[in-house]
Amino acid sequence: MSNSGSGSFGKFLLRKLLDIVIAPPIRRKLRSFIETVEDPAGIQGKLLMRIIRRHQDTGFGRDHGFASIRNLGDFRRALPIAGYERLSPYIDRMRRGDYRALLADQKIHMFALTSGTTATRKLIPVNPSYLTSYRRGWNLWGLRAFQDHVKIPMTPIVQMSGDWQEELTEGGIPCGAVTGLTATMQNPIIRRVYAVPGSAGRVKDPVAKQYLAMRLSMPRQVGMVLAANPSTLVNLARFGNDHADELIRDIHDGSLSVRQEIPADIRREVSARTGKPNPDRARELERLRKKEGTLYPKDYWPEWTLLGNWTGGSMGAYLRQYPKYFGAMPIRDVGLIASEGRMTIPVADSSPSGVLDIVSHFFEFVPEGEMGSQNPRTLLAHELEAGQSYFILLTTDYGLYRYDIRDLVRCTGFFGKTPMLEFLNKGAYFSNLTGEKLSEYHVTQAVARALALQDLSLASYSVAPIWDERLPCYGLHVEAGELESTSRARMFVESVERLLIELNVEYESKRSSQRLGPMKLVFLRPGYWTEWDRKRLSATRGAPEQYKHPCLINDLTFHTGLSKADLAS
Repeated sequence: MSNSGSGSFGKFLLRKLLDIVIAPPIRRKLRSFIETVEDPAGIQGKLLMRIIRRHQDTGFGRDHGFASIRNLGDFRRALPIAGYERLSPYIDRMRRGDYRALLADQKIHMFALTSGTTATRKLIPVNPSYLTSYRRGWNLWGLRAFQDHVKIPMTPIVQMSGDWQEELTEGGIPCGAVTGLTATMQNPIIRRVYAVPGSAGRVKDPVAKQYLAMRLSMPRQVGMVLAANPSTLVNLARFGNDHADELIRDIHDGSLSVRQEIPADIRREVSARTGKPNPDRARELERLRKKEGTLYPKDYWPEWTLLGNWTGGSMGAYLRQYPKYFGAMPIRDVGLIASEGRMTIPVADSSPSGVLDIVSHFFEFVPEGEMGSQNPRTLLAHELEAGQSYFILLTTDYGLYRYDIRDLVRCTGFFGKTPMLEFLNKGAYFSNLTGEKLSEYHVTQAVARALALQDLSLASYSVAPIWDERLPCYGLHVEAGELESTSRARMFVESVERLLIELNVEYESKRSSQRLGPMKLVFLRPGYWTEWDRKRLSATRGAPEQYKHPCLINDLTFHTGLSKADLAS
């Protein structure tokens, strides 16, 4: 039998196994989910009490009177809205092995690491319930996508995962990216479909990681590419073109570049995929490059390849570049998903909206204008109104209770009786160009420390994004004359940059992988910030005594809106 025939028969067997063994239970879950959207109030109410009862004998449950909670009102009185600070003491106990401090489980798989809103990274417990809901959400997303794109099932998938054992706690619990854990726990049949193995998450060098992803995927007719942030896909597309000589040569020879920093054990693992020369594919890629003058995914992957990534919030700036690199390939939002959990499941292409995942977690919503007030209203899923914006609160079966993740969402309509939501931003105090999750806390801490180090003072400033398709960055906008001299000012901004890298691991990651450029210094004319604050206060009709100048502006148009008259001469 020829190699092509053998390969076709292998694909046939894999498809049959998918249809007979794997897909039926997922289809049942999809049908069940479709049924639940008609009763969000009932589903959510039962889920909340099940979570409370299950964890009432934990340290957290006893401290917060879970045994006395009988209804939603009791729950809200016992647990005010809070962020990670409420969980932190219990997480510290879990780090040392006291799982019952927060969870009913006798063991956990790992802690999912996230950068958080402060200099301290957040640890989210990954227990069996976490994994069940995480996998269920992705299964529903995938099966719905397969139904709409019938060519995709059992074609190669490119997905970038992280290292789930990035570090260990005092009690020996792994901490890292949950994507790395799920990649290692995949069904062996499904694992064969993925072009990039889960072990690639342990490659630390960002250039080597991009090389490995493209080396393994460019020879294949990929059906789906998944990466939450579209900047990742843009960078992969650029990498394939910029390093085409090296990639084509290695595909031709069946080699793996020795110039790339890939650990020896990972080299051995992927050798079975890369060790066979493929001169036919190499010649085809070279022909495409000569014909087009470039070598982008639109040239070597099928036009029906599905791109899965975020499409809401500030992601539009990257999506506008997609036609250049990916042509007219369809795009489906992967949903509002974070280390803290999945919140939505998109069910259609070219839309940031997704159905609220009412089966996995209990949700509450605070109207945008009331977050931070003394007694904000909290609404349930079925109480939302189309067109209105809300901050979302999570209660989960892995230790989050009325947890303020600080995500601002808009209700775009309803799927049955369950709201459809799209992500807007991380609230007023965050900026997120490419996954760096820069907070005002990070900015104010870095600036304060830099001022102290250089014995400088600064009355008003704001950090704001400066958009560039190749290399976006942030600008530190200060009034001319505030920092004594141009040379001291430039030393100051370099110091702020170094401190931001120390404070925010995600910022450091995006800088080291060259998804973000270095911070720039922008001089404004004297008096600019006083006038800007006055106009902003007038527009918002706020009280002067409550007004706070924003040290971080997340508006992509702020810098581009500056006129020549606004800048220092």
